[in-house]
Amino acid sequence: MSLENLARRYGTPLYVYSGGHMLSRLGMFEIAFAAVPHLVCYAVKANSTLGILQLFARRGAGFDVVSGGELERVLAVDRRAVGRTVFSGIGKTAAEMDLALRAGILQFNVESEGELELLAERAAKLRKRARIALRVNPDVFAETHPYISTGMREHKFGIDIRRARAVYRRAGKHLDPSGVSVHIGSQIRSAEPFGAAAERVANLVVELRRDGHAIRYVDAGGGLGIEYDADKPFDAQEQVRRYASALVPVVRKLGGVTLLLEPGRFLVAQAGALLTRVLYVKKNGTKNFVIVDAAMNDLIRPALYQAHHQIVPVGPGRGKRTIVADVVGPVCETGDFFARDRKLPVVAPGELLAILDTGAYGMVLASNYNSRPRAAEVLVDGRGAHVIRRRETIADLLAAERRKMPRRAPR
Repeated sequence: MSLENLARRYGTPLYVYSGGHMLSRLGMFEIAFAAVPHLVCYAVKANSTLGILQLFARRGAGFDVVSGGELERVLAVDRRAVGRTVFSGIGKTAAEMDLALRAGILQFNVESEGELELLAERAAKLRKRARIALRVNPDVFAETHPYISTGMREHKFGIDIRRARAVYRRAGKHLDPSGVSVHIGSQIRSAEPFGAAAERVANLVVELRRDGHAIRYVDAGGGLGIEYDADKPFDAQEQVRRYASALVPVVRKLGGVTLLLEPGRFLVAQAGALLTRVLYVKKNGTKNFVIVDAAMNDLIRPALYQAHHQIVPVGPGRGKRTIVADVVGPVCETGDFFARDRKLPVVAPGELLAILDTGAYGMVLASNYNSRPRAAEVLVDGRGAHVIRRRETIADLLAAERRKMPRRAPR
Protein backbone atom coordinates (compact mmCIF):
# COMPACT_ATOMS: atom_id res chain seq x y z
CA MET A 1 0.00 0.00 0.00
CA SER A 2 1.25 3.49 -0.82
CA LEU A 3 1.62 5.53 2.37
CA GLU A 4 1.39 8.72 0.31
CA ASN A 5 -1.98 7.59 -1.08
CA LEU A 6 -3.23 6.71 2.40
CA ALA A 7 -2.15 10.10 3.74
CA ARG A 8 -3.91 11.91 0.88
CA ARG A 9 -7.05 9.86 1.39
CA TYR A 10 -7.30 9.96 5.17
CA GLY A 11 -5.28 13.05 6.08
CA THR A 12 -2.46 13.53 8.57
CA PRO A 13 -1.43 12.92 11.27
CA LEU A 14 -2.31 9.30 10.53
CA TYR A 15 -1.41 6.04 12.24
CA VAL A 16 -0.94 3.15 9.79
CA TYR A 17 -0.50 -0.46 10.95
CA SER A 18 0.43 -3.71 9.21
CA GLY A 19 -1.85 -6.55 10.30
CA GLY A 20 0.43 -9.09 8.65
CA HIS A 21 3.38 -7.90 10.71
CA MET A 22 1.42 -8.26 13.97
CA LEU A 23 0.26 -11.78 13.19
CA SER A 24 3.77 -12.74 12.12
CA ARG A 25 5.09 -11.69 15.51
CA LEU A 26 2.32 -13.63 17.26
CA GLY A 27 3.30 -16.68 15.20
CA MET A 28 6.90 -16.40 16.42
CA PHE A 29 5.70 -16.89 19.99
CA GLU A 30 3.50 -19.84 19.06
CA ILE A 31 6.44 -21.60 17.40
CA ALA A 32 9.04 -20.80 20.05
CA PHE A 33 6.87 -21.95 22.97
CA ALA A 34 5.31 -24.99 21.25
CA ALA A 35 7.12 -27.37 23.62
CA VAL A 36 5.01 -26.34 26.64
CA PRO A 37 1.32 -25.57 27.21
CA HIS A 38 1.04 -21.81 26.81
CA LEU A 39 -1.27 -18.92 26.05
CA VAL A 40 -0.16 -15.64 24.53
CA CYS A 41 -2.14 -12.85 26.23
CA TYR A 42 -1.67 -9.64 24.25
CA ALA A 43 -1.03 -6.69 26.59
CA VAL A 44 -3.92 -4.42 25.65
CA LYS A 45 -2.26 -1.30 27.10
CA ALA A 46 0.25 -1.30 24.20
CA ASN A 47 -2.49 -0.51 21.67
CA SER A 48 -6.14 -0.97 22.60
CA THR A 49 -7.85 -0.09 19.32
CA LEU A 50 -10.70 -2.53 18.68
CA GLY A 51 -9.53 -3.46 15.18
CA ILE A 52 -6.21 -4.69 16.55
CA LEU A 53 -7.82 -6.59 19.42
CA GLN A 54 -10.12 -8.27 16.91
CA LEU A 55 -7.13 -9.27 14.79
CA PHE A 56 -5.57 -11.12 17.75
CA ALA A 57 -8.86 -12.55 19.04
CA ARG A 58 -9.52 -14.20 15.70
CA ARG A 59 -6.17 -15.99 16.01
CA GLY A 60 -7.10 -17.36 19.44
CA ALA A 61 -4.86 -15.06 21.48
CA GLY A 62 -5.67 -14.16 25.05
CA PHE A 63 -5.47 -10.70 26.56
CA ASP A 64 -3.83 -8.98 29.50
CA VAL A 65 -5.87 -6.02 30.75
CA VAL A 66 -5.06 -3.48 33.45
CA SER A 67 -8.39 -1.65 33.77
CA GLY A 68 -12.11 -2.15 33.51
CA GLY A 69 -12.07 -0.07 30.34
CA GLU A 70 -9.62 -2.43 28.67
CA LEU A 71 -11.76 -5.40 29.73
CA GLU A 72 -14.81 -3.69 28.19
CA ARG A 73 -12.84 -3.43 24.95
CA VAL A 74 -12.18 -7.18 24.97
CA LEU A 75 -15.87 -7.79 25.66
CA ALA A 76 -16.79 -5.54 22.75
CA VAL A 77 -14.57 -7.50 20.38
CA ASP A 78 -15.30 -11.12 21.39
CA ARG A 79 -17.02 -12.20 24.62
CA ARG A 80 -15.48 -15.66 24.28
CA ALA A 81 -11.99 -14.11 24.55
CA VAL A 82 -12.75 -13.05 28.14
CA GLY A 83 -12.10 -16.62 29.24
CA ARG A 84 -8.56 -16.13 27.91
CA THR A 85 -8.06 -12.81 29.71
CA VAL A 86 -5.98 -12.02 32.80
CA PHE A 87 -6.56 -8.86 34.84
CA SER A 88 -3.39 -7.16 36.07
CA GLY A 89 -2.82 -3.73 37.63
CA ILE A 90 -2.28 -2.42 41.14
CA GLY A 91 -5.41 -0.34 41.61
CA LYS A 92 -8.43 -2.49 40.74
CA THR A 93 -11.68 -1.03 42.04
CA ALA A 94 -14.67 -2.96 43.37
CA ALA A 95 -16.63 -2.10 40.22
CA GLU A 96 -13.82 -3.44 38.01
CA MET A 97 -13.63 -6.63 40.05
CA ASP A 98 -17.39 -7.12 39.72
CA LEU A 99 -17.19 -6.64 35.95
CA ALA A 100 -14.40 -9.21 35.66
CA LEU A 101 -16.11 -11.72 37.98
CA ARG A 102 -19.37 -11.53 36.05
CA ALA A 103 -17.54 -11.79 32.72
CA GLY A 104 -15.64 -14.91 33.83
CA ILE A 105 -12.03 -13.94 33.20
CA LEU A 106 -9.25 -16.52 33.31
CA GLN A 107 -7.35 -15.06 36.28
CA PHE A 108 -6.82 -12.04 38.52
CA ASN A 109 -3.18 -11.06 38.99
CA VAL A 110 -3.36 -9.72 42.56
CA GLU A 111 -0.83 -7.07 43.58
CA SER A 112 -1.50 -6.40 47.28
CA GLU A 113 -3.02 -7.90 50.39
CA GLY A 114 -5.67 -5.20 50.42
CA GLU A 115 -6.67 -6.17 46.88
CA LEU A 116 -6.87 -9.82 47.93
CA GLU A 117 -9.27 -8.94 50.74
CA LEU A 118 -11.49 -6.79 48.53
CA LEU A 119 -11.59 -9.43 45.78
CA ALA A 120 -12.65 -12.06 48.34
CA GLU A 121 -15.46 -9.76 49.48
CA ARG A 122 -16.69 -9.09 45.94
CA ALA A 123 -16.51 -12.77 44.96
CA ALA A 124 -18.52 -13.75 48.06
CA LYS A 125 -21.12 -11.06 47.37
CA LEU A 126 -21.54 -12.21 43.76
CA ARG A 127 -21.31 -15.90 44.72
CA LYS A 128 -18.39 -16.41 42.38
CA ARG A 129 -15.02 -18.11 42.80
CA ALA A 130 -12.12 -16.05 41.51
CA ARG A 131 -8.95 -17.65 40.17
CA ILE A 132 -5.99 -15.70 41.46
CA ALA A 133 -2.26 -15.43 40.99
CA LEU A 134 -0.20 -13.21 43.24
CA ARG A 135 2.06 -10.93 41.27
CA VAL A 136 5.29 -11.49 43.14
CA ASN A 137 8.19 -9.09 43.11
CA PRO A 138 11.32 -11.22 42.52
CA ASP A 139 13.78 -8.34 43.10
CA VAL A 140 15.37 -8.94 39.69
CA PHE A 141 17.03 -5.94 38.01
CA ALA A 142 16.22 -5.41 34.35
CA GLU A 143 18.26 -2.82 32.46
CA THR A 144 15.61 -0.56 30.97
CA HIS A 145 14.18 2.94 31.40
CA PRO A 146 13.48 3.57 35.11
CA TYR A 147 9.85 4.46 34.37
CA ILE A 148 9.18 0.97 32.98
CA SER A 149 11.27 -1.13 35.37
CA THR A 150 8.93 -2.97 37.76
CA GLY A 151 10.72 -5.93 39.33
CA MET A 152 12.58 -4.42 42.28
CA ARG A 153 11.43 -4.13 45.90
CA GLU A 154 11.33 -0.34 45.74
CA HIS A 155 8.79 -0.36 42.90
CA LYS A 156 5.05 0.00 43.51
CA PHE A 157 4.20 -3.28 41.81
CA GLY A 158 3.66 -6.74 43.23
CA ILE A 159 4.16 -8.49 46.56
CA ASP A 160 7.55 -9.33 48.03
CA ILE A 161 8.23 -12.91 46.95
CA ARG A 162 9.44 -13.71 50.49
CA ARG A 163 5.95 -12.99 51.85
CA ALA A 164 4.02 -14.76 49.12
CA ARG A 165 3.39 -18.08 50.92
CA ALA A 166 1.88 -16.30 53.90
CA VAL A 167 -0.37 -14.23 51.64
CA TYR A 168 -1.54 -17.28 49.68
CA ARG A 169 -2.61 -18.87 52.98
CA ARG A 170 -5.05 -16.01 53.46
CA ALA A 171 -7.05 -16.91 50.34
CA GLY A 172 -10.57 -17.85 51.47
CA LYS A 173 -13.13 -20.19 49.97
CA HIS A 174 -14.14 -17.71 47.26
CA LEU A 175 -10.58 -17.47 45.95
CA ASP A 176 -8.80 -20.18 43.96
CA PRO A 177 -4.99 -19.82 44.10
CA SER A 178 -4.42 -21.04 40.56
CA GLY A 179 -1.16 -19.38 39.58
CA VAL A 180 1.85 -17.19 40.23
CA SER A 181 2.51 -14.03 38.24
CA VAL A 182 5.62 -11.93 37.65
CA HIS A 183 6.46 -8.92 35.47
CA ILE A 184 9.87 -7.30 35.80
CA GLY A 185 9.53 -4.42 33.33
CA SER A 186 9.28 -3.44 29.69
CA GLN A 187 11.63 -2.98 26.74
CA ILE A 188 14.03 -5.66 28.07
CA ARG A 189 16.35 -7.00 25.37
CA SER A 190 18.28 -9.60 27.35
CA ALA A 191 16.87 -13.03 28.18
CA GLU A 192 18.82 -13.43 31.43
CA PRO A 193 16.53 -11.34 33.69
CA PHE A 194 13.50 -13.29 32.48
CA GLY A 195 15.24 -16.57 33.28
CA ALA A 196 16.31 -15.38 36.73
CA ALA A 197 12.75 -14.27 37.57
CA ALA A 198 11.31 -17.55 36.27
CA GLU A 199 13.66 -19.60 38.46
CA ARG A 200 12.53 -17.71 41.57
CA VAL A 201 8.90 -18.14 40.60
CA ALA A 202 9.43 -21.87 39.99
CA ASN A 203 10.89 -22.29 43.47
CA LEU A 204 7.83 -20.56 44.89
CA VAL A 205 5.48 -22.81 42.89
CA VAL A 206 7.14 -25.90 44.39
CA GLU A 207 6.65 -24.48 47.89
CA LEU A 208 3.04 -23.52 47.21
CA ARG A 209 2.23 -26.99 45.94
CA ARG A 210 3.68 -28.42 49.13
CA ASP A 211 1.34 -26.08 50.98
CA GLY A 212 -1.59 -27.66 49.15
CA HIS A 213 -2.26 -25.07 46.45
CA ALA A 214 -3.05 -26.43 42.99
CA ILE A 215 -0.92 -24.07 40.93
CA ARG A 216 -1.80 -24.49 37.24
CA TYR A 217 -0.55 -21.25 35.70
CA VAL A 218 2.75 -19.43 35.64
CA ASP A 219 2.31 -15.93 34.27
CA ALA A 220 5.73 -14.75 33.05
CA GLY A 221 4.43 -11.28 32.19
CA GLY A 222 5.67 -9.36 29.18
CA GLY A 223 8.47 -6.92 28.60
CA LEU A 224 10.37 -8.39 25.65
CA GLY A 225 11.99 -5.42 23.93
CA ILE A 226 12.53 -4.28 20.38
CA GLU A 227 15.20 -2.12 18.69
CA TYR A 228 14.01 1.38 17.82
CA ASP A 229 17.20 2.35 16.00
CA ALA A 230 17.01 1.00 12.46
CA ASP A 231 20.81 1.31 12.12
CA LYS A 232 21.31 -1.38 14.76
CA PRO A 233 20.80 -5.08 13.98
CA PHE A 234 17.62 -6.68 15.29
CA ASP A 235 16.44 -10.24 14.64
CA ALA A 236 12.94 -10.56 16.07
CA GLN A 237 12.74 -14.33 15.64
CA GLU A 238 16.06 -14.84 17.40
CA GLN A 239 14.93 -12.55 20.20
CA VAL A 240 11.84 -14.69 20.79
CA ARG A 241 13.90 -17.88 20.57
CA ARG A 242 16.26 -16.67 23.30
CA TYR A 243 13.31 -15.60 25.42
CA ALA A 244 11.77 -19.06 25.09
CA SER A 245 15.11 -20.70 25.89
CA ALA A 246 15.13 -18.84 29.21
CA LEU A 247 11.57 -19.82 30.17
CA VAL A 248 10.70 -23.19 28.65
CA PRO A 249 13.20 -25.34 30.63
CA VAL A 250 11.97 -23.83 33.90
CA VAL A 251 8.31 -24.49 33.08
CA ARG A 252 9.06 -28.02 31.87
CA LYS A 253 10.65 -28.90 35.20
CA LEU A 254 7.52 -27.87 37.05
CA GLY A 255 5.11 -29.89 34.96
CA GLY A 256 1.34 -29.47 34.99
CA VAL A 257 1.37 -25.71 34.37
CA THR A 258 0.30 -23.52 31.49
CA LEU A 259 2.68 -20.67 30.74
CA LEU A 260 0.98 -17.31 30.26
CA LEU A 261 2.90 -14.73 28.21
CA GLU A 262 1.94 -11.06 27.95
CA PRO A 263 3.77 -9.44 25.01
CA GLY A 264 2.52 -6.05 23.90
CA ARG A 265 5.15 -3.77 22.40
CA PHE A 266 6.92 -6.70 20.71
CA LEU A 267 3.78 -7.63 18.76
CA VAL A 268 2.65 -4.21 17.59
CA ALA A 269 5.33 -1.50 17.90
CA GLN A 270 7.23 -2.16 14.69
CA ALA A 271 3.99 -2.77 12.81
CA GLY A 272 3.04 0.90 13.02
CA ALA A 273 4.07 4.25 11.57
CA LEU A 274 2.81 7.75 12.31
CA LEU A 275 2.51 9.76 9.08
CA THR A 276 2.91 13.52 9.32
CA ARG A 277 3.22 16.43 6.87
CA VAL A 278 5.95 19.04 7.02
CA LEU A 279 4.39 22.45 7.70
CA TYR A 280 7.45 24.68 7.84
CA VAL A 281 11.23 24.54 7.90
CA LYS A 282 12.78 27.37 9.93
CA LYS A 283 16.11 28.46 11.32
CA ASN A 284 16.69 30.15 14.70
CA GLY A 285 20.30 31.23 14.85
CA THR A 286 22.29 28.08 14.13
CA LYS A 287 19.37 25.79 14.98
CA ASN A 288 17.17 24.17 12.31
CA PHE A 289 13.58 23.12 12.93
CA VAL A 290 11.32 20.90 10.85
CA ILE A 291 7.78 21.69 12.01
CA VAL A 292 5.22 18.97 11.28
CA ASP A 293 1.48 18.60 11.78
CA ALA A 294 1.78 15.75 14.34
CA ALA A 295 2.56 16.71 17.92
CA MET A 296 3.26 15.38 21.40
CA ASN A 297 -0.46 14.82 21.88
CA ASP A 298 -0.25 12.25 19.04
CA LEU A 299 3.00 10.59 20.18
CA ILE A 300 4.30 11.47 23.64
CA ARG A 301 7.08 8.87 23.95
CA PRO A 302 9.94 11.20 22.89
CA ALA A 303 8.86 13.85 25.43
CA LEU A 304 8.01 11.36 28.21
CA TYR A 305 10.85 8.84 27.87
CA GLN A 306 13.29 10.70 25.59
CA ALA A 307 12.52 7.79 23.29
CA HIS A 308 14.23 7.43 19.91
CA HIS A 309 12.08 6.90 16.82
CA GLN A 310 13.48 6.72 13.33
CA ILE A 311 12.03 9.43 11.05
CA VAL A 312 12.17 8.91 7.30
CA PRO A 313 10.79 10.68 4.22
CA VAL A 314 7.99 8.74 2.53
CA GLY A 315 8.65 10.08 -0.96
CA PRO A 316 11.69 9.60 -3.19
CA GLY A 317 13.68 12.24 -1.30
CA ARG A 318 15.59 15.28 -2.48
CA GLY A 319 18.93 13.75 -3.35
CA LYS A 320 21.79 13.22 -0.90
CA ARG A 321 21.62 16.60 0.84
CA THR A 322 21.01 16.40 4.57
CA ILE A 323 20.18 18.74 7.41
CA VAL A 324 20.63 18.50 11.19
CA ALA A 325 17.36 19.64 12.77
CA ASP A 326 14.86 19.22 15.55
CA VAL A 327 11.62 17.65 14.33
CA VAL A 328 8.86 19.37 16.31
CA GLY A 329 5.10 19.74 16.43
CA PRO A 330 2.72 22.71 16.74
CA VAL A 331 1.88 22.26 20.44
CA CYS A 332 2.81 25.20 22.64
CA GLU A 333 5.48 23.33 24.64
CA THR A 334 9.26 23.17 24.23
CA GLY A 335 8.85 19.48 25.05
CA ASP A 336 6.82 18.97 21.88
CA PHE A 337 9.47 17.22 19.80
CA PHE A 338 10.01 13.93 17.99
CA ALA A 339 13.78 14.25 17.49
CA ARG A 340 16.53 16.62 18.50
CA ASP A 341 19.63 17.36 16.44
CA ARG A 342 18.66 14.58 14.05
CA LYS A 343 20.42 14.20 10.69
CA LEU A 344 17.68 14.05 8.05
CA PRO A 345 17.36 14.37 4.29
CA VAL A 346 16.47 17.93 3.33
CA VAL A 347 12.66 18.28 3.31
CA ALA A 348 10.25 20.99 2.23
CA PRO A 349 6.75 22.02 3.36
CA GLY A 350 4.11 19.57 2.16
CA GLU A 351 6.39 16.53 2.15
CA LEU A 352 5.37 13.43 4.07
CA LEU A 353 7.42 11.89 6.88
CA ALA A 354 6.96 8.56 8.64
CA ILE A 355 7.80 8.24 12.34
CA LEU A 356 8.56 4.55 12.68
CA ASP A 357 7.85 1.90 15.34
CA THR A 358 4.81 3.71 16.73
CA GLY A 359 2.36 0.81 16.85
CA ALA A 360 2.78 0.59 20.64
CA TYR A 361 2.28 3.39 23.15
CA GLY A 362 1.44 5.82 20.37
CA MET A 363 -2.28 6.28 19.84
CA VAL A 364 -3.06 4.65 23.16
CA LEU A 365 -1.29 7.55 24.96
CA ALA A 366 -2.73 10.25 22.70
CA SER A 367 -4.52 13.23 24.21
CA ASN A 368 -6.44 16.32 23.17
CA TYR A 369 -3.89 18.79 24.52
CA ASN A 370 -4.27 22.21 22.86
CA SER A 371 -7.76 20.99 21.84
CA ARG A 372 -6.22 18.92 19.06
CA PRO A 373 -8.46 16.11 17.75
CA ARG A 374 -6.83 12.71 17.81
CA ALA A 375 -5.54 11.11 14.61
CA ALA A 376 -7.22 8.44 12.52
CA GLU A 377 -5.92 4.86 12.45
CA VAL A 378 -5.73 2.61 9.40
CA LEU A 379 -5.04 -1.13 9.42
CA VAL A 380 -3.51 -2.61 6.26
CA ASP A 381 -3.95 -6.32 5.60
CA GLY A 382 -4.27 -8.66 2.64
CA ARG A 383 -7.70 -7.28 1.79
CA GLY A 384 -6.70 -3.62 1.67
CA ALA A 385 -6.72 -0.68 4.07
CA HIS A 386 -9.41 -0.27 6.72
CA VAL A 387 -10.12 2.72 8.95
CA ILE A 388 -10.22 1.24 12.45
CA ARG A 389 -10.61 4.64 14.13
CA ARG A 390 -11.95 7.70 12.34
CA ARG A 391 -10.33 11.06 12.85
CA GLU A 392 -11.77 12.94 15.79
CA THR A 393 -13.49 16.26 15.18
CA ILE A 394 -13.82 19.38 17.29
CA ALA A 395 -17.51 18.43 17.66
CA ASP A 396 -16.39 15.17 19.32
CA LEU A 397 -14.27 17.11 21.78
CA LEU A 398 -17.06 19.51 22.71
CA ALA A 399 -19.85 16.91 22.88
CA ALA A 400 -19.22 15.90 26.50
CA GLU A 401 -18.90 19.46 27.79
CA ARG A 402 -21.52 21.87 29.05
CA ARG A 403 -21.61 24.90 26.77
CA LYS A 404 -23.81 27.23 28.81
CA MET A 405 -23.51 27.67 32.53
CA PRO A 406 -26.58 28.84 34.46
CA ARG A 407 -26.58 32.53 35.27
CA ARG A 408 -26.26 33.41 38.91
CA ALA A 409 -28.73 35.83 40.38
CA PRO A 410 -27.09 39.16 41.26
CA ARG A 411 -26.35 39.64 44.95
